[in-house]
Parts: sequence; C-alpha cells; structure tokens
Amino acid sequence: MQQNQSFCYTLAIVKINVSVMSLKNTRTTTGALNWDDFRSLISKLERDGDYKYCLLIAIGVFTGLRISDLLQLKFEHFESGDVMTIQEKKTKKTRRIKINQDLKNIVLRLKVKMGVTDSSQYMFLNKYGTKPIDKSWVNFRLKKIFTKYGIEIDGNISSHMFRKTLGNRVLKLNNYSNESIVLLMNLFNHSSVAITKKYLGIREKEIHDVYDSLRL
Repeated sequence: MQQNQSFCYTLAIVKINVSVMSLKNTRTTTGALNWDDFRSLISKLERDGDYKYCLLIAIGVFTGLRISDLLQLKFEHFESGDVMTIQEKKTKKTRRIKINQDLKNIVLRLKVKMGVTDSSQYMFLNKYGTKPIDKSWVNFRLKKIFTKYGIEIDGNISSHMFRKTLGNRVLKLNNYSNESIVLLMNLFNHSSVAITKKYLGIREKEIHDVYDSLRL
C-alpha cells in the first residue's frame, strides 16, 4: 500500500514539473490579425452561418473593447444613435464609442439572420440562452475557428487580439506616427504612451529598426 502511495506521489510530482515546463515554453503574447485576414474571416463566418462569432470578432475589432465588455453588449447598443456609451468593467471608466457604419450594417443584417426580435437581449448568449457565453469558451472557439479557416497569427489566439488588431490597423494607416499612438492610448484607456507602445509591440519594432538602420 505504501509503495502504491509513493508511486502515485512521485507521478503527481512529475506531472506538475512537466506542466511547469510546458508553461515556461508557451508563448504568452497575443497576436494580431492581418486586416485582410480579418475581413476574409468575418465574411466566411457570415457565409457559413456562424453569426455569433462573426459579430463578436467584428465588434471586437471595430470597437477595441475588452472581452468582458463585449459580452455585456445588447443589440440596442447599436440602435440608439451613432454613439454608444459603456462603463468598462476593468477600469470603471466611461467610454463613448462612435459606431462605424460598416459595423452597424453588419450588426443589423445579422440580427435579422439570427431571428432576434428583442433588442434588449445579450448579443452573445450561451447555448441555454440564459446569460452571455464565458470568455474562456470564447478563446477555445477562436482557436477552433482559426484552425478551420487556416488563419495563422504571430502569437497566441485569444479575444485580446481584437484590440491589438485595431491598434495595428490604426498605426499602419497613420504610418506609425506619434499622434496615432497618443490616440490609441486614449482609446485603450492606458495611463501612458509607454504602456500603449509596449502593448502593441512598438518598442520592439523600434529596437529592430535600429539594427536595420546600421550600414557599412
């Protein structure tokens, strides 16, 4: 009996050590979607009838909201004007978000396709229709979706990539200007430009540019 207990204890320690090693070797940085891949993905999701995740990804990228705030959205948020006001769960700060017309068109179109008649219901209900889906389930489904459509990104796949995709798009459209970084700092409700630059991996890019600038 003691030998069996000793063996089980040893096996448990081995499993823990393997798990720790796996975590150390796992990339923890979330990647961002290429804009063309983003457009293609939401188009395919709508084509294939996966309206819930088409909406989630589209709204996430167009608004830059955290997943905790995305899951609290209702259709009525997009039907009461061109600006929606929310209080962020993480920061407790109030954000006023201009609703992009392309995004509004997607939301209203998919609402009809989903057969939704009550605009006060949550947009991203679980399979029981009782409350919003869990964010851990969202990350699981995103990995499945990216595998299904053969989309690869440089980094981990999670709901955090919505914000990073928006940030990278804004930077690219504005030639990585300091003004665009300040705008993103305010959009993301970061406390400093340094945090925004680190968040979007700009500091690493700047360092790499130093190496590239060297000439013989």
